[in-house]
Amino acid sequence: MAASNDLNTNIAILGGGPAGYVAAIRAAQLGAEVVLIEEKELGGVCLNQGCIPTKSFLKNAEAAHLVQTSKEYGIDAKIQAVDWHSAWLRKERVVKNSRMGVESLIAAHKIILLKGRGYVENPREIRVETGQESVRVSCRHLIITVGSEPLLPKIPGIDLPGVLTSNEALEFKEIPRSLVIVGAGVIGLEFADMFNSIGTKVTVLEMENSILPKEDREIGEELLKVLKRKGIGFKLGVQVKKIEEIKEIEEINEISDHQDQLKILFEGNRKETVLKAEKILVAAGRRSRTYSSDLIALGLEIEHGAIAVNEKMATNVPSVYAAGDVIGGKLLAHLAYAEGRVAVENALGRETRLNYDTVPTCTYTHPEIATVGIGEEEAAKRGIKVLVGRFELRHNSRAMTLGERDGFVKVVVDRESGVILGGQILGSQASEMISELTLAVTLGVKAEIIAEMMHPHPTLSEAIMEACGDALGRSIHKVNEKN
Repeated sequence: MAASNDLNTNIAILGGGPAGYVAAIRAAQLGAEVVLIEEKELGGVCLNQGCIPTKSFLKNAEAAHLVQTSKEYGIDAKIQAVDWHSAWLRKERVVKNSRMGVESLIAAHKIILLKGRGYVENPREIRVETGQESVRVSCRHLIITVGSEPLLPKIPGIDLPGVLTSNEALEFKEIPRSLVIVGAGVIGLEFADMFNSIGTKVTVLEMENSILPKEDREIGEELLKVLKRKGIGFKLGVQVKKIEEIKEIEEINEISDHQDQLKILFEGNRKETVLKAEKILVAAGRRSRTYSSDLIALGLEIEHGAIAVNEKMATNVPSVYAAGDVIGGKLLAHLAYAEGRVAVENALGRETRLNYDTVPTCTYTHPEIATVGIGEEEAAKRGIKVLVGRFELRHNSRAMTLGERDGFVKVVVDRESGVILGGQILGSQASEMISELTLAVTLGVKAEIIAEMMHPHPTLSEAIMEACGDALGRSIHKVNEKN
């Protein structure tokens, strides 16, 4: 931290999450002086309360699943008990090591890091309260990357003890015996799969009539079947009315001796239903952090609760840029990385744009979901005639050897040009496989290139090759009616 109470810099960045710290590093690479302001921990929600800790816990869930299914592999193993404390400590180590990595990168690039609450006085001046002193930062360009926070719908009783967001769910000191999750989006389903795998009775409530309503319909339908087979309960097309504490002794769930149990009332098909649970996790989405008085006073244009930016990530206020969750859209860490880079490059005079059709999305359930580009429905909206190729993983040799036969690969191809427009994967390691299709969409690769490209055998990625071949009527390992 700088010793002076007055700093002058080229780039000031408010927020040290994925968009902010990547923007800072990229600015330093381009030779700019940078001040990065972060009130809490570097890495933002992704590193500290989101992507990284949840994936650490999901690895524990995967290990539990392997033990539960060990007989399939000729091993008779049983789970005696899940040591949640050890799992929690492992998560803490993973998060700490990742955070230290970011801190070392910031130091290596000679970026000035101010740990404290930043208040925007005007487009070129930020006051930072560190707890020990007040530091005034003057800058040529300001980049706002203050992120997002859990969205709490207006449900009576949502502030009761035992009603949690994803932030608090990561700090459980013991495994809940029963859990109701409100929301069947990415966050809700990842937590549902994770806690179900370690023995929690899980029920998911969703107001839409499908899970993952923003994803490919076919993907959501297939994943729903898999999760139901695992024992996760689903109530779709329902509206949560209220949450209450269970006070009467006769109402307390017999499987638990905890006294802080809850009941949640919801309505669907004109019928009201009550569920009881030890904990309730509200996973109804996130909202951009645009409500602070200093940002409001700055005069930023706000659309749908997020800071409005143009293709350069520039706001309506001269010299002020924004990136990451605070500008809305898909709230993804890797998208925030890209937006932070684009923002700072444009601030420093480079002409950089971002193609949002090339943004991959991943859901880390078991099996995983990964998508990129546009799907069939979006293609129809845009008036694009397409070919669709599909290959089931149960016909893939590597998937069979892994015991991971659930899922499929689907590709959407422009009928006229043969260029791959998008792809969707449901299956083991989908998050790793999607990069091949992301590269194809980014470069405008034709399906015949992937269909004819040699893929190592046996691998899961062969399913991408086969799906591209299927779109053209020439899949080798699929009986194709187009032939």
